[in-house]
Amino acid sequence: MIFHNPRGGPELACDECGCRWFDRRTMACYECGAPVPAEEVERFNEEIARFHREKGIVVNEMNKK
Repeated sequence: MIFHNPRGGPELACDECGCRWFDRRTMACYECGAPVPAEEVERFNEEIARFHREKGIVVNEMNKK
């Protein structure tokens, strides 16, 4: 699930337990172990890109993989 923090930035949370901590190697929630659906990651990436555009934030593409 995606929610917005008090400053308006999107955050990705586990659909099962609401935890916001994920193991990026296994793409699973640290709290309950539920897998993070690829669709949710893609949706989050779209939301964060939109947030960056709206706020005028420029991301260093060299560090982005």
